[in-house]
Amino acid sequence: MAKLIGATYGEALFELAVEEGREDEFLDEVLTLKTLLGENPDFGKLMNHPKILKEEKLEVLEKVFEGRISRALLGFLHLIVSKDRYGEIDAILDYFTDEVKQLKGVGVAYVTTALALSEAKKKEIEDRLLSTTSFKKMEMHYQVEEDLIGGMVIRIGDRVVDSSVRSKLFKMQRELLKTQI
Repeated sequence: MAKLIGATYGEALFELAVEEGREDEFLDEVLTLKTLLGENPDFGKLMNHPKILKEEKLEVLEKVFEGRISRALLGFLHLIVSKDRYGEIDAILDYFTDEVKQLKGVGVAYVTTALALSEAKKKEIEDRLLSTTSFKKMEMHYQVEEDLIGGMVIRIGDRVVDSSVRSKLFKMQRELLKTQI
C-alpha cells in the first residue's frame, strides 16, 4: 500500500515538474527537503500526530517553509498533509527522485566489496557499467562488507550481479548437499 501511495503522489509531483520544465530545480529542492526532514525527525512526528488538527499542521508548514521552497512544492506538501499522507513522504520523494534520474539517464549503482576500492578501480567499475547499460551517467554508492570474502555485488534497481566468493561458496555447498553417495 505504501508503495502505491508513494508512486501515485511521486508521479503527480514528477508530472508537475515536467509540465513546468523544472525537473532539475524540483530535484534540488526535493533532495534538500529530504535532508532537512531526515535531520529533524521531530517534524515528522508533529506532522503525523493524530491529535494535532490538519489546519495547525498546514499552518506549521507555512511558517517553516514559506520563502524557503517554491510555491509549487509547498502546495504539494499542503496536499500531502491535507490528505493524511505525510507518513509516506519518504516514499513519495524517493519515487520522484528516481523518476527524474531515469528521465535524465542517471543510473544508481550500489557496489559492495570485501575490501575498500582504490579510486582507479572505482572509475573502472563506473566506466564498465556505463558501457554495459543504457545510462548516460552513474551515481555510484560503495560499501565494504568483509563477509563477502572476495569479489563484489552490484545492484542497479532490481538487478543484482553477485560475483562474491561468499555466494559461490554457498552455491557450492548447496550442490554438495544435493550430491548423493
